[in-house]
Amino acid sequence: QVQLVESGGGLVQAGGSLRLSCAASGRTFSSSAMGWFRQAPGKEREFVGGISWSGGTTNYGDSAKGRFAISRDNAKNTVYLQMNMLEREDTAVYYCAASRWPSVVPTAPAYVYWGQGTQVTVST
Repeated sequence: QVQLVESGGGLVQAGGSLRLSCAASGRTFSSSAMGWFRQAPGKEREFVGGISWSGGTTNYGDSAKGRFAISRDNAKNTVYLQMNMLEREDTAVYYCAASRWPSVVPTAPAYVYWGQGTQVTVST
């Protein structure tokens, strides 16, 4: 069993940055790939990016490439999402999730455990 708690969301102006954190409890964290997803009102959940169990491989969705960066600290059971050059279209609830696999899979069914989400709102 893995419990995930996101933090770091909030209101930011377009062009600004935010860093989301996801604290995990449970013994399987260090052996699981972790993913970040987001969901805006009226839209489907979207893969933002993921990181392999070791942190050696990252994979990003098209909307995140070049602007967002994912990292993890297995000693702290925490994964991070650094978001730069934020745009109004990045407004959404952001979720972290733990995969059933050690490598990144960019689809939601691969993820077994989910956090409650944190709201990110980008103003113009």
